[in-house]
Amino acid sequence: MNLRDTFRLWTTYLQTVDELNRRSDRDLADVGIRRSEIRRVARKSARAMVG
Repeated sequence: MNLRDTFRLWTTYLQTVDELNRRSDRDLADVGIRRSEIRRVARKSARAMVG
């Protein structure tokens, strides 16, 4: 993975974490995510988008 991919991965991860943290617990529950799982979900999502 080169520097550009690493940067895209990191920025996508941060953006996803930020967006999910802005959601209410009810919104998260509707899509099957617990607040404690946000970072894991964001990592998986970022890898899928950049990968």
